Amino acid sequence: MEAISIRFQENILKKMDKTIRKNNFNSRTEFIREAVREKLTDVERAYAINEFFKLYGKGKPKTNLSDRQIREIVSKELMEDLDRRFRHSED
Repeated sequence: MEAISIRFQENILKKMDKTIRKNNFNSRTEFIREAVREKLTDVERAYAINEFFKLYGKGKPKTNLSDRQIREIVSKELMEDLDRRFRHSED
């Protein structure tokens, strides 16, 4: 593992120390490692979502017009049949 050196403003360190105590981190190092891991995950997720939306809708539709027309005809026939059945049972 490679060591790095970073500097924080005093108010940031106080907030970090308070958060470390509240959340049972063992050290500032552990807290910072976890924060970096979470940030990397967030960045990767944002990239994946962005790529998804770039590609969303670019694929060929799975249904063609004839499939759609067939569905409309079948659903119309089904509705007419259900209407006849239920209207007949109400009389």
